[in-house]
Amino acid sequence: MAKDSSSSSSSVPSTPWLKDELDIVIPTIRNLDFLEMWRPFFQPYHLIIVQDGDPNKTIKVPEGFDYELYNRNDINRILGPKASCISFKDSACRCFGYMVSKKKYIYTIDDDCFVAKDPSGKEINALEQHIKNPLTPSTPHFFNTLYDPYREGADFVRGYPFSLREGAKTAVSHGLWLNIPDYDAPTQLVKPRERNTRYVDAVLTIPKGTLFPMCGMNLAFDR
Repeated sequence: MAKDSSSSSSSVPSTPWLKDELDIVIPTIRNLDFLEMWRPFFQPYHLIIVQDGDPNKTIKVPEGFDYELYNRNDINRILGPKASCISFKDSACRCFGYMVSKKKYIYTIDDDCFVAKDPSGKEINALEQHIKNPLTPSTPHFFNTLYDPYREGADFVRGYPFSLREGAKTAVSHGLWLNIPDYDAPTQLVKPRERNTRYVDAVLTIPKGTLFPMCGMNLAFDR
Protein backbone atom coordinates (compact mmCIF):
# COMPACT_ATOMS: atom_id res chain seq x y z
CA MET A 1 0.00 0.00 0.00
CA ALA A 2 1.09 3.59 -0.41
CA LYS A 3 1.25 6.28 2.21
CA ASP A 4 0.73 9.86 1.12
CA SER A 5 2.81 12.05 3.38
CA SER A 6 3.80 15.63 3.91
CA SER A 7 7.22 15.78 5.49
CA SER A 8 7.34 16.56 9.19
CA SER A 9 10.27 18.24 10.88
CA SER A 10 12.60 16.05 12.87
CA SER A 11 16.18 15.82 14.01
CA VAL A 12 18.73 13.47 12.51
CA PRO A 13 19.16 10.34 14.67
CA SER A 14 22.65 9.62 16.05
CA THR A 15 22.72 6.43 14.00
CA PRO A 16 20.87 7.04 10.71
CA TRP A 17 17.98 4.67 10.11
CA LEU A 18 18.57 2.03 7.43
CA LYS A 19 22.05 3.42 6.71
CA ASP A 20 23.18 0.13 5.15
CA GLU A 21 19.79 -0.81 3.71
CA LEU A 22 18.84 2.25 1.66
CA ASP A 23 20.13 3.85 -1.55
CA ILE A 24 19.26 7.37 -2.70
CA VAL A 25 18.67 7.51 -6.46
CA ILE A 26 19.02 10.89 -8.21
CA PRO A 27 18.44 11.52 -11.93
CA THR A 28 20.21 14.64 -13.19
CA ILE A 29 21.42 16.70 -16.13
CA ARG A 30 23.43 19.23 -14.09
CA ASN A 31 26.01 19.63 -11.34
CA LEU A 32 24.63 18.44 -8.02
CA ASP A 33 25.15 21.60 -5.99
CA PHE A 34 21.69 21.06 -4.51
CA LEU A 35 23.18 18.28 -2.37
CA GLU A 36 24.83 20.87 -0.13
CA MET A 37 21.50 21.78 1.43
CA TRP A 38 20.64 18.08 1.85
CA ARG A 39 24.07 17.19 3.26
CA PRO A 40 22.95 16.90 6.93
CA PHE A 41 20.34 14.33 5.87
CA PHE A 42 21.88 12.52 2.88
CA GLN A 43 25.60 12.28 3.65
CA PRO A 44 25.41 9.00 5.66
CA TYR A 45 23.78 7.21 2.72
CA HIS A 46 24.98 5.80 -0.60
CA LEU A 47 23.90 7.78 -3.69
CA ILE A 48 23.23 6.33 -7.13
CA ILE A 49 23.33 9.16 -9.67
CA VAL A 50 21.94 8.58 -13.15
CA GLN A 51 23.13 11.23 -15.61
CA ASP A 52 20.74 12.03 -18.43
CA GLY A 53 21.67 14.03 -21.51
CA ASP A 54 25.15 14.29 -23.02
CA PRO A 55 27.31 11.47 -21.54
CA ASN A 56 30.47 13.45 -22.38
CA LYS A 57 29.47 16.20 -19.96
CA THR A 58 31.16 15.97 -16.56
CA ILE A 59 28.73 16.09 -13.65
CA LYS A 60 30.24 17.55 -10.49
CA VAL A 61 29.26 16.08 -7.13
CA PRO A 62 30.13 17.91 -3.89
CA GLU A 63 32.90 16.31 -1.86
CA GLY A 64 32.11 14.02 1.04
CA PHE A 65 29.32 11.96 -0.53
CA ASP A 66 29.53 8.23 -1.16
CA TYR A 67 28.19 7.75 -4.68
CA GLU A 68 28.34 5.94 -8.00
CA LEU A 69 27.50 7.75 -11.23
CA TYR A 70 26.15 6.24 -14.46
CA ASN A 71 25.65 7.99 -17.80
CA ARG A 72 24.11 6.86 -21.07
CA ASN A 73 27.31 5.16 -22.18
CA ASP A 74 27.28 3.06 -19.01
CA ILE A 75 23.64 2.13 -19.54
CA ASN A 76 24.35 1.05 -23.13
CA ARG A 77 27.39 -0.95 -22.01
CA ILE A 78 25.62 -2.71 -19.14
CA LEU A 79 22.27 -3.42 -20.84
CA GLY A 80 23.39 -3.79 -24.44
CA PRO A 81 20.41 -4.27 -26.80
CA LYS A 82 18.01 -3.85 -23.86
CA ALA A 83 19.28 -0.34 -23.07
CA SER A 84 16.33 1.22 -24.88
CA CYS A 85 14.08 0.16 -21.99
CA ILE A 86 15.63 3.00 -19.95
CA SER A 87 13.93 6.26 -20.84
CA PHE A 88 16.10 9.04 -22.22
CA LYS A 89 15.79 12.82 -21.86
CA ASP A 90 13.47 12.68 -18.86
CA SER A 91 13.74 11.86 -15.18
CA ALA A 92 12.52 8.28 -15.71
CA CYS A 93 16.16 7.39 -16.30
CA ARG A 94 16.12 6.95 -12.52
CA CYS A 95 14.76 3.45 -13.18
CA PHE A 96 18.31 2.39 -14.04
CA GLY A 97 19.30 3.39 -10.52
CA TYR A 98 16.58 1.14 -9.15
CA MET A 99 17.93 -1.71 -11.24
CA VAL A 100 21.56 -1.47 -10.13
CA SER A 101 20.77 -0.93 -6.45
CA LYS A 102 21.17 -3.94 -4.21
CA LYS A 103 19.53 -2.36 -1.18
CA LYS A 104 16.13 -3.24 0.30
CA TYR A 105 14.88 0.36 0.33
CA ILE A 106 15.08 3.13 -2.27
CA TYR A 107 14.58 6.86 -1.84
CA THR A 108 14.56 9.00 -4.97
CA ILE A 109 14.56 12.75 -5.36
CA ASP A 110 14.98 15.20 -8.24
CA ASP A 111 17.93 17.59 -8.39
CA ASP A 112 15.66 20.65 -8.16
CA CYS A 113 13.99 19.66 -4.88
CA PHE A 114 15.06 21.88 -2.01
CA VAL A 115 14.87 21.46 1.76
CA ALA A 116 11.61 22.96 3.00
CA LYS A 117 10.93 24.49 6.39
CA ASP A 118 8.03 23.96 8.76
CA PRO A 119 6.02 26.94 10.09
CA SER A 120 8.54 27.41 12.92
CA GLY A 121 11.37 27.78 10.39
CA LYS A 122 12.98 24.43 11.15
CA GLU A 123 14.34 22.48 8.20
CA ILE A 124 12.33 19.37 7.30
CA ASN A 125 14.12 16.04 7.05
CA ALA A 126 11.98 14.51 4.31
CA LEU A 127 14.17 11.41 4.10
CA GLU A 128 13.63 10.58 7.75
CA GLN A 129 9.86 10.55 7.40
CA HIS A 130 10.06 8.53 4.21
CA ILE A 131 12.08 5.94 6.12
CA LYS A 132 9.57 5.85 8.97
CA ASN A 133 6.67 5.11 6.62
CA PRO A 134 7.87 1.74 5.23
CA LEU A 135 8.89 0.70 8.75
CA THR A 136 5.35 1.10 10.07
CA PRO A 137 2.13 -0.55 8.86
CA SER A 138 -0.57 1.06 6.71
CA THR A 139 -4.35 0.88 7.02
CA PRO A 140 -5.59 0.26 3.45
CA HIS A 141 -8.84 -1.53 4.29
CA PHE A 142 -10.50 0.79 6.80
CA PHE A 143 -9.91 4.53 7.18
CA ASN A 144 -8.90 5.83 10.61
CA THR A 145 -10.15 9.37 11.19
CA LEU A 146 -7.03 10.24 13.19
CA TYR A 147 -5.02 9.47 10.05
CA ASP A 148 -1.98 7.38 10.93
CA PRO A 149 -2.84 5.38 14.10
CA TYR A 150 0.76 4.17 14.45
CA ARG A 151 2.13 7.65 14.88
CA GLU A 152 3.05 8.96 18.33
CA GLY A 153 0.08 10.76 19.84
CA ALA A 154 -2.54 8.86 17.81
CA ASP A 155 -4.35 5.53 17.97
CA PHE A 156 -7.32 3.73 16.47
CA VAL A 157 -10.62 5.49 17.00
CA ARG A 158 -13.73 3.89 18.46
CA GLY A 159 -15.39 1.64 15.91
CA TYR A 160 -12.21 0.64 14.09
CA PRO A 161 -12.28 -3.19 13.80
CA PHE A 162 -9.84 -4.88 16.17
CA SER A 163 -9.21 -7.54 13.54
CA LEU A 164 -7.67 -4.92 11.22
CA ARG A 165 -5.50 -3.06 13.71
CA GLU A 166 -2.31 -4.90 12.84
CA GLY A 167 -2.46 -3.13 9.48
CA ALA A 168 -0.67 -4.11 6.28
CA LYS A 169 2.92 -3.79 5.15
CA THR A 170 3.75 -0.38 3.66
CA ALA A 171 5.32 -0.62 0.20
CA VAL A 172 5.44 3.00 -1.00
CA SER A 173 5.93 6.34 0.75
CA HIS A 174 4.75 9.15 -1.52
CA GLY A 175 6.05 12.58 -0.59
CA LEU A 176 4.41 15.94 -1.12
CA TRP A 177 6.08 19.34 -1.39
CA LEU A 178 5.69 23.04 -0.88
CA ASN A 179 6.10 25.91 -3.36
CA ILE A 180 5.44 24.83 -6.98
CA PRO A 181 2.54 22.32 -7.15
CA ASP A 182 2.88 19.19 -9.27
CA TYR A 183 0.54 20.41 -12.00
CA ASP A 184 0.37 19.25 -15.60
CA ALA A 185 1.61 21.62 -18.30
CA PRO A 186 -1.80 23.13 -19.25
CA THR A 187 -2.59 23.94 -15.61
CA GLN A 188 0.83 25.48 -15.07
CA LEU A 189 0.29 27.70 -18.11
CA VAL A 190 -3.03 28.91 -16.71
CA LYS A 191 -1.64 29.39 -13.18
CA PRO A 192 2.05 30.29 -13.64
CA ARG A 193 2.33 32.15 -10.33
CA GLU A 194 0.37 29.76 -8.13
CA ARG A 195 2.34 28.39 -5.16
CA ASN A 196 1.51 25.93 -2.42
CA THR A 197 2.28 27.44 0.98
CA ARG A 198 -0.01 25.21 3.05
CA TYR A 199 2.12 23.06 5.35
CA VAL A 200 0.32 19.88 6.42
CA ASP A 201 1.92 17.63 9.02
CA ALA A 202 -0.08 14.46 8.37
CA VAL A 203 0.50 10.90 7.23
CA LEU A 204 -2.34 8.84 5.84
CA THR A 205 -2.86 5.59 3.97
CA ILE A 206 -4.32 5.57 0.50
CA PRO A 207 -7.20 3.05 0.65
CA LYS A 208 -6.88 -0.25 -1.18
CA GLY A 209 -8.24 -0.07 -4.73
CA THR A 210 -7.97 3.73 -4.90
CA LEU A 211 -6.18 5.27 -7.88
CA PHE A 212 -3.95 8.27 -7.28
CA PRO A 213 -1.42 10.28 -9.35
CA MET A 214 2.00 9.20 -8.08
CA CYS A 215 5.04 11.39 -8.75
CA GLY A 216 8.56 9.98 -8.66
CA MET A 217 10.40 13.15 -7.67
CA ASN A 218 10.10 12.59 -3.90
CA LEU A 219 9.39 8.92 -3.28
CA ALA A 220 10.54 5.96 -1.21
CA PHE A 221 9.68 2.30 -1.53
CA ASP A 222 10.42 -1.15 -0.17
CA ARG A 223 11.81 -3.29 -2.99
